[in-house]
Amino acid sequence: MPSPKPGLLHRDNRRMLGKLAVVAVAMFGFAYALVPLYYTICEALGINVLSVSERLTSSGLTGARERKASTQVDYSRKITIEFDANARGPWDFKPAQRSVSVHPGELTTVMYEFTNVQNRTMAAQAIPSYAPMQASSHFNKLECFCFNEYVLQAGERKQWPVVFYVDPKLPKDVTTITLSYTFFEVSGKVAAGKDS
Repeated sequence: MPSPKPGLLHRDNRRMLGKLAVVAVAMFGFAYALVPLYYTICEALGINVLSVSERLTSSGLTGARERKASTQVDYSRKITIEFDANARGPWDFKPAQRSVSVHPGELTTVMYEFTNVQNRTMAAQAIPSYAPMQASSHFNKLECFCFNEYVLQAGERKQWPVVFYVDPKLPKDVTTITLSYTFFEVSGKVAAGKDS
């Protein structure tokens, strides 16, 4: 089998190298444009708007982009959010404030306080409920202590945030939402009688 001519082989290698360089540049350009493209599509479709707004605010951006990202807030009405806490056991559990007034779409943070007044370690978790029931699908929690179980030492005190927004699509006749948490001890997670 005859070997290819050195000049021809060299030219083929350069052509292949050029094609690979173009592919590499195109891949880099696509990857670079992917994040702004994602945010633009999400903003246009109204998906994930709060994370866009939070990203702009936390990065210190102001002006037209920040105002555009927060256009999902309905400033024409306010909803009263009431907070309730039920403790099914020997511990103290309560919201830091009993109610707030928010605009639909507005990101809000409230704190809940928990104290294990027992002389033993415990594991517990909170279960949320909503009134009226139809509000549950419009109440969006981005951060909540109810997502996790917690182990608390005897006498330990914690504060946990609930970060939420009310969907602007909430029916107009709903003017008050009650968010209620019931804190339960999770059995079998901590050895009985274990001290801190």
